[in-house]
This record gives sequence, C-alpha cells and structure tokens, in this order.
Amino acid sequence: MAQAARQHKKTKDDEAKRTRDHDTIRRWAEERGGRPAMVEGTQILRFDFGEPDEKLNPVAWEEFFKVFDDRDLEFLHQDHTHDGKIGRFNKFVHAGSDREHA
Repeated sequence: MAQAARQHKKTKDDEAKRTRDHDTIRRWAEERGGRPAMVEGTQILRFDFGEPDEKLNPVAWEEFFKVFDDRDLEFLHQDHTHDGKIGRFNKFVHAGSDREHA
C-alpha cells in the first residue's frame, strides 16, 4: 500500500502543472537558475537559464509579470522529471488552453 502511495506521488510530481501565481512562477524559475526574459523585439516570455541564446533580453520581474497578466497567460511547468530529477520543462500558454503564446 505504501509503495502505491509513493508511486502516485511520483507520477503526480512529474506531471505538468499550471499556475498564474507570480510567487510560484518566480520561485520555480529561481530554484533552477532562471531569470525573466523576452525574445528580442517581441513580448514572448521565456526564462534565461544562462545557455547561449542571443535573442533573449533580460527584463525585470515587474515587467515580466505585467506582460504575463496583460496577455492572460498561464505557466505550464514540471517540478520533477519522471526519474526524479529537477524538471525544467516550461512554457507559457493562453489561459484555459495548451496553445503556446506568441
């Protein structure tokens, strides 16, 4: 019985989750070394994890969340991978859909 409970938790922890909560989003990004950014010349939100991508421009959290709210987005993310490692899967989608924002 305990093993089934552990497996259920693991499955639940590796599933993608949605949120609009700014504190949750910020904490998720910062725990993974991510910083708020936008794709150059757009309002497309991304996190900069320090990997080479010249098209990402850093922005302040306030600006990031203003765009997030104005565009009525949700943050789709994974806390852990199926094998228990820290997950970095994330994307910003239109509220109520899986359609990625652009």
